[in-house]
Amino acid sequence: MLKFLSYPLTFLFFICFGIALLVFHPLQWISLNVFGYQAHKKTVDWLQFFLMRCTNLLGARYTFKNPYNITKNQPVIIVANHQSMYDIPPIIWYMRKYHPKFISKKELGKGIPSVSFNLKYGGSALIDRKNPKAAVETIQNFANYIKTNNRAAVIFPEGTRSRTGKPKTFQKKGLITLFKGIPNAVVVPITINNSWKMLRYGKFPMGLGAHLKFKVHQPIQLSDYNDYDTLIAHLEKEITKDVVV
Repeated sequence: MLKFLSYPLTFLFFICFGIALLVFHPLQWISLNVFGYQAHKKTVDWLQFFLMRCTNLLGARYTFKNPYNITKNQPVIIVANHQSMYDIPPIIWYMRKYHPKFISKKELGKGIPSVSFNLKYGGSALIDRKNPKAAVETIQNFANYIKTNNRAAVIFPEGTRSRTGKPKTFQKKGLITLFKGIPNAVVVPITINNSWKMLRYGKFPMGLGAHLKFKVHQPIQLSDYNDYDTLIAHLEKEITKDVVV
């Protein structure tokens, strides 16, 4: 019954979601080129707010628990498990005061209204997964940008999203590149639950009634760790132990 109901609601969702992307695309261009970074950043933040409101049409709800007072005076590395594209708007919105930037595949840098523009011009990194050497160099440049401007780098170390919510093994290379490039960062682990349920039937129709939950764990001063392998093992354990499958 829920799947049957999801068909008309999915049509409505796609219409509203598409309108939001189309409206905010020129708004991003104007805000960036006329008023600069801060105006563009606020435009992107509000885009995420409206994208989440679009998912409310599907009965989606959001809980974002962050009991920690994370400093804004040093760079941040946000490390999270990855379940769907719907992980991204809540992280940008609820962590907006830290200016989250993403490491994404280069294919997302073109053809998607609003999304591609933000990835290309908002400070994120677009990597070529088929060229590991170039990808590492891109991440190194990205790390330098994050360090210089006290932004937040967001990385999903599983590499690809989990279609069932079950965590995948963390890949170390991207994390270590960020750690080496931003040695003064505070690392913020986040556990994401139920985002995969938005796509439980595939790309169409959308899943209904998902309660997307985000739990921020104890921030870690990167300088407290000399052994990055130990830190990555700790992050993987901390993040995945709270994943409910």
